[in-house]
Amino acid sequence: MTLAELRTQLAQYTDLPGDTIVVLAKDAEGNSFSPLADISPAMYLAESTYSGEHYMTEEQRQAMDDPDEYGEAPDGSVRAVFLWPTN
Repeated sequence: MTLAELRTQLAQYTDLPGDTIVVLAKDAEGNSFSPLADISPAMYLAESTYSGEHYMTEEQRQAMDDPDEYGEAPDGSVRAVFLWPTN
């Protein structure tokens, strides 16, 4: 899903109050759920159609006290928005 697709889908729910919580599913089968805790931009490298790795953007790395502590995003990584669950 792209950010544009997410925005389109969320636009369908403008009738819901602003204090409606957002909950993430642990997996596609709905085995567990957790409220959304945070959102952050970063880099994503897909390892398969359903899994991949998170990397800092170069700007995020350079803002760290020791940027070399964190690896650069590999070639093929793309900008992404990450949704972080509470648990």
